Amino acid sequence: MSHEVVLLLTAGLAVFVGAVVQGAAGFGVGLVAAPVVTMLNPDVVPGAIQVVSATMPLFTLVAERRGVDWRGLGFALLGRVPGGLLGGLVVVYVSTRALGLLVGVMVLGAAGLTAWTVGVPRTGRTITGAGFLSGLAGTATGVGGPPMALVYQGAKGPQIRATLALFFLLGALQSLAVLAALDRLPARALAFGALMVPFLVAGFLASGPLRRYLDGGRVRAAVLLLAAVSALALIAQNTLG
Repeated sequence: MSHEVVLLLTAGLAVFVGAVVQGAAGFGVGLVAAPVVTMLNPDVVPGAIQVVSATMPLFTLVAERRGVDWRGLGFALLGRVPGGLLGGLVVVYVSTRALGLLVGVMVLGAAGLTAWTVGVPRTGRTITGAGFLSGLAGTATGVGGPPMALVYQGAKGPQIRATLALFFLLGALQSLAVLAALDRLPARALAFGALMVPFLVAGFLASGPLRRYLDGGRVRAAVLLLAAVSALALIAQNTLG
């Protein structure tokens, strides 16, 4: 088996696992796939991850589009747009390693604090702030889900998944446009992302049992756990290089 095939299958497995997680909890494909793809083929990151992030929400929205929190989505996009633009500048002018460490520490701290409280108040300000941080981190590193997920941790499963899905879809499209405008979106990144789509579809189809399990009152715990894991992954990835 050639090196290219092994690389593709390994990355595909990471996308499959991430799609299972996101299909059940509302986010996760970026946090699982981004570190693996970065280690295997750093030249296609973050573009390839954004292709995956723009595709995955389509399946969630087909199944649960009625759960979208439109008011919250508006506030999230209000923060996401400038955050995404700033994230593009980070890719060009600032060390993404430093940003990854900062975001990782912030998310880990927020997850730890909210684990001992009722949760982050879901207000216009907190949702806008989460959208900004998500846009900044998502565009620069490919992992932008945890800030938004922490704000929505107290919502019902369908509302979390549907709202985050539409947010991720629009956000990923913005990130792709920003990266393309800054000449940081090579054709090989788009091609690699497209090759990941079959693994993504398989992961979403396999996520049903886990989704039903989490909807039985376990969504908040899953969101906090995933946020903490993603933070640790960002810290490890950007510490170890």
